[in-house]
Amino acid sequence: MIRLADVSRTFDGRSGRVEALRGIDLEVDEGEFVAVLGRSGCGKSTLLRMIAGLLPVSGGEITVGGAPITGPRRDIAMLFQRPALLPWRTVLDNVLLPVEIFGWSRAKHRDRARRLLDVAGLGGFEKRLPHELSGGMQQRVSLCRSLIGEPRVMLMDEPFSALDALTREELSGELQRVHMETGATVVFVTHSIDEAVLLADRVVVLSPRPGRIRKVVEVAIPRPRTLGRNAHLADVARVSAELHELLMERDTPVPTGTKGR
Repeated sequence: MIRLADVSRTFDGRSGRVEALRGIDLEVDEGEFVAVLGRSGCGKSTLLRMIAGLLPVSGGEITVGGAPITGPRRDIAMLFQRPALLPWRTVLDNVLLPVEIFGWSRAKHRDRARRLLDVAGLGGFEKRLPHELSGGMQQRVSLCRSLIGEPRVMLMDEPFSALDALTREELSGELQRVHMETGATVVFVTHSIDEAVLLADRVVVLSPRPGRIRKVVEVAIPRPRTLGRNAHLADVARVSAELHELLMERDTPVPTGTKGR
């Protein structure tokens, strides 16, 4: 589904060229949920924006479904840290915004929008305005809006980072449920070990800048998952400990092109 081959990215800064990412090789299967984990400044968001076609690669190639990424595509949706809802539009109309932008049939997508809102626990809020919702509810609306066009790929850039801990855990559970019901391929950027373990099938751990793949960790824990008391708590703790250890390895040399599959 998603393939990154020897991908790199550099920026020209005031003090010279900055190498953000180097030699990224990664494959994400259709329907898979992959988290990208790393310290601040390691290139996680840059990587996501390149997959979305919002930033060009400096080297290598990114393909989705076998086609090279040369710019934004309708089958790739992206969810950012902030909901960015239009305050004068109702919940339902915010979800339907991409339908209007792309000239799709509003009547055809209205029922899907209502179903998505039901899945996200927002049934009955269709006519509310954004200011009438909590921050967590607003982010759920953004998630529904991202899914309205049935994208093949969902890219999520720390979408719960501005929320309190309990709301983040609640929305993580909702995202698990939405992913299981829609079957979308998800790449989820986070700096939270808990979020990565709770959500992902695999976790890609990036080294400090220039970001390189330090290791890809499998999360073989049955869904749905919680971070509380459950039968798989020992597995959650084991994976969390491994990820924590990898993040603490600041200066371990990593060969260019470490494989991500």
